[in-house]
Amino acid sequence: MQITRRQALAGAGITLISAGASSRARAQAAPFRFIVNVGLQNLDPISSPSFVTRNFAYLVFDTLVSMDSKGAYKPQMLQGWEISGDNLTWNFTLRPGLKFHDGSDVTAEDCVASLKRWGGRDSIGRRLLASTESLTATDARHFVLKLAKPFGGVLEALGKPSVHVPFIMPARIANATPPSQQVQEIMGSGPFIFQRAGWIPGERASFTRNANYVPREEPADGLAGGKVVKLDRVEMATMADPGLRVAALQTGEVDYLEYAPVDYLPRLRTNRQMTIAQAGGQANLMYCASLNHFLPPFDNVLMRRAVQQALDRTEVLAGAGFGEGLGQPDCASLFMCGAPYSSTLGSDIIQQPSLDRAKALLQQAGYKNERVVLLHPADSPLLNPYGLVMIDRLKRAGFNLDVQASDWASIAQRWVQRQPLDQGGWNIVPVVYTGFDLANPLSNMGVGFNCTDNQPWGYCVDEMSPVLAQFEAESDPAKRREYAAQLQKISFENATFPIAGQFRSPAVWRAELKGVIDFGFPVIWNIEKPAR
Repeated sequence: MQITRRQALAGAGITLISAGASSRARAQAAPFRFIVNVGLQNLDPISSPSFVTRNFAYLVFDTLVSMDSKGAYKPQMLQGWEISGDNLTWNFTLRPGLKFHDGSDVTAEDCVASLKRWGGRDSIGRRLLASTESLTATDARHFVLKLAKPFGGVLEALGKPSVHVPFIMPARIANATPPSQQVQEIMGSGPFIFQRAGWIPGERASFTRNANYVPREEPADGLAGGKVVKLDRVEMATMADPGLRVAALQTGEVDYLEYAPVDYLPRLRTNRQMTIAQAGGQANLMYCASLNHFLPPFDNVLMRRAVQQALDRTEVLAGAGFGEGLGQPDCASLFMCGAPYSSTLGSDIIQQPSLDRAKALLQQAGYKNERVVLLHPADSPLLNPYGLVMIDRLKRAGFNLDVQASDWASIAQRWVQRQPLDQGGWNIVPVVYTGFDLANPLSNMGVGFNCTDNQPWGYCVDEMSPVLAQFEAESDPAKRREYAAQLQKISFENATFPIAGQFRSPAVWRAELKGVIDFGFPVIWNIEKPAR
C-alpha cells in the first residue's frame, strides 16, 4: 500500500491542521515543532549516550554551569563560586528561587547527588571525582568541592555541553538510580515540563512552558544567559524520510530541523522562508568508528589500524553528501580542527589512508577471515550513508563483515553492553560526534575513557595514562595543548577511535522565527513563533 505524505507525517507525530482553520485558530493550536535526527527512546541523559536524549534533557533539566557562544563557561543555576588560593577548594552558591517541576526547591544536596551520579558515568566526571577529597552540601544553597589533587578543568567539567551533561535532578532520584540504569521519573528544573502522557517512544515527545522557571537576567548566549521561554507548547519528533522533513518544514507543519538533509541544501538556500545555521568550530561533527577492543579481532592493534587505513575521509564525506563547503577531508585532528586543542602531531599516521595498506595490515595481523559484526544505524540520515561507505570500504579491504542493520535506539543499547558476539555483541559501530564531545581530551571517546571500567569499548593504552594525568592536573593552557597533542599521537598510533572526516551539517529553520540561538544543536528557549 502506498503511504501518503499526510499519513507519514501523522505517523511521525505531526498533526496536520485542516486547511479551513483560521489563521488565529491555527496559531493557537500549533505548538513549536522541531525534528530531531533519530527517535527518542531513552529519557535519562546520564544513562544514555545519544544526542537525541541530550536534546530532550536541555528542555527539561538545567545545569550549574553553561557554555556561551564563544566557548566560555558561565554560571547558570549557580549564582557564583569562590576558589581558594591553592585552587583545591571550590565554594559554590546556588541562585535563589530554583524549583523542580513538582514545586520542590532545588537544593545543594540535589546538586551533590546529581554530580556524583554523573561522575559514575561520564569520562570527565569520573576523573573529577577521582581527584576529589569531598563533595558536600553545607546548607540549602551552598556546597563545597574539595580536591585531593590539582584538577585543571573544574568548570569545563561542570559546564560540559554534550554527552554526558551534568544535569541536575532531585537527590531522591539520583541517589536511588545507578548511572547505568534509566531513571524512572523525569523531574527537572528546566524551562520546559515534559508531558509523559504525550510521549510516543521513538516518535514524539511533548513539552509545556514551565511558568515557574526563573531565567537569568543576562541575554541568552549559546547555552548560557537567560533561558527565556516564549513558547507555550513544544513537540520534538522524528521523520525517517528526509524529503518529508523538508516538505513539512516548507509548508510550516514543522518549524526547525536539527540537521538539514544535505541533498536538499541547495534548494533550501534559495528559499527566503528558510534560515540555514552558520555555527562552526565545536559545532562541527566528526564521523568516527567505534571499535570493541574487548573482543577479537580488535583486541589486536594491527586490526584497528587496518580500519583506520580503510576509512578514506574524502571518500567517506563525499559518499555521505558532505562535499565542498561542508566537508573538511584534510582535517586530521582527533580534537577537531578549529577547536582549542587542535593539533597536527601524529596526523601523518592517518593523513593518507589506503586500502592497500589496510590489506597489508590485515595480512600482518594474521587475519583469517573471522566474522566482524558491524551495527548499521539504518534509520539515521546522518549515519546511514556513512555506514554504507564504511561497509563498502571495509569489504574492499578484506574484512568479513556481518552487517546487522537496525534503528539507532536499538543499536545504542547494544553499543554500551559487553556481550559475546553470539549474545548480541558487536565489533564496530559507525558513529558521529560533535566538537562539543571531541574537543576536550577528557571527554574525547578515543582518549578520555582510557583504562576505565565505566565504558564498554575496552581500550587501555599504558603510555596514555600518565599523559592524561598530566593534562588533567594542568591549568596552564599552553601546557595543556602540548599534552593534548601527545595524547592525539598516542591515540592514532593505537587506533583507539578512528576518525573518518570532519564536516558541518547545519540546522535549518523557518525564517519567520525570531531569537533562534545558532549553537550547533537545538536550543529551544528564546525562540518566538509568530502567528500565521
